[in-house]
Amino acid sequence: MHYLYLLIAIISEVAATSALKASEQFTKPLPSIIVVLGYASSFYFLSLTLRTMTVGIAYAIWSGIGTILIAVIGVLLYRQQLDFPAVIGLALIIAGVIIINVFSRSVGH
Repeated sequence: MHYLYLLIAIISEVAATSALKASEQFTKPLPSIIVVLGYASSFYFLSLTLRTMTVGIAYAIWSGIGTILIAVIGVLLYRQQLDFPAVIGLALIIAGVIIINVFSRSVGH
């Protein structure tokens, strides 16, 4: 169940961060509401994850996957470009999340 909570936390955070750009410094009401609700939901579900997963591992997975998804959304939705070092850095984040989930006993499989 902790992975479901973590997934909801990640999706909520990604929605909030995506809406943050669209809120145009909180001048647009709907994206601003999505930001506030998304971050509140994200932290709530992250807190539920912490019942069974250590804070360091949960935060590493939450922030790592969130970073990757935001980078993809930036490319697809906002037409932002990533240079080669950025792609390498994102690949290392993906590798780190995989290593944590496959090899770490701290995850609580």
